[in-house]
Amino acid sequence: MNLHNPATDLPAANSLPTHAPAEAPGTPAQQAFRQAVLDVENLRERLRELESGQADARRRYWQQVGPLAQAVVAARRQLFAPLEEALLLPWFSRAEHRQITELILHNAHSLRDRFGEYVADILQRHAPPAAQAAAPAASSGPDPAQPHEAAPAKRKTKKQQAQEAAARQEQQQLLGNTKTLYRQLARANHPDLERDPALAQEKTARMQQITRAYEANDLYMLLQLLSEHAPGSTDNESEDLLARYTQALRRQQDELKQRLNELKYGPTSTFAATGKKQEAELRQIKRGLRAEADYLGHLAALLPEPEGLRDVLRQLSAAGQEGI
Repeated sequence: MNLHNPATDLPAANSLPTHAPAEAPGTPAQQAFRQAVLDVENLRERLRELESGQADARRRYWQQVGPLAQAVVAARRQLFAPLEEALLLPWFSRAEHRQITELILHNAHSLRDRFGEYVADILQRHAPPAAQAAAPAASSGPDPAQPHEAAPAKRKTKKQQAQEAAARQEQQQLLGNTKTLYRQLARANHPDLERDPALAQEKTARMQQITRAYEANDLYMLLQLLSEHAPGSTDNESEDLLARYTQALRRQQDELKQRLNELKYGPTSTFAATGKKQEAELRQIKRGLRAEADYLGHLAALLPEPEGLRDVLRQLSAAGQEGI
């Protein structure tokens, strides 16, 4: 018996007629502006998702490894006393004093950069004055227990710096001032300026939208309304304003992309992982912290004795390391 299969009556996918996508309404400037708004919103959403995921991971991180991290912080703090005391003893050479000072500073930087522990008193006593002036403020929270270094920035000419500063200022003025947008939209959509009753009613409803967005300081709603209801397509002033906003939004895209890359690949990248990868990374961090705490405990027993400290200095020099 032959069974009828309705699926065989359907035409093959490649034989179906295809429809060209409809072009977005508006002038090229309006289309570019709408796309820029959409791109910024997409990037902002991705950034929110990544930040939310990393915040959850950070909470899990400190729940799981918090005690181990605190043990390492306490062990590193215990190293300062014997190292500072050694600087007062006559048993060490000037070169050894410099190496001990480097150990103290390296330990202080490790506490600050990895755990958010800012030991200002130690840095004030031992860091060069220039380094103290450039020291960052105390961290508001812990970072992953992994050291990191900032990539060296390329030097820029004064002209490049001035151009970037001017671009940032214009971007802040455009994207940080809803009043300018509100006035532009109000001039184009105020119902009192419309003689056609139907259009006047439409503009009344639109002005209510515009006013609500302005009162809520909703920049992106105002931008969206500007892209949809800007003055006529031949209005050069309107087209120029849209082009300026588009350029500002593209610069904002670059900033958002940079922020995304910093979160993905920067010192907090541990918190970007999910699932099994995140669990594996946390296990690795735990193992590293346990080993570090054990090693620091071993050093704490050696440093109070001059010969023990001298042996540590020799081992670090042989390994080419400036810090513990």
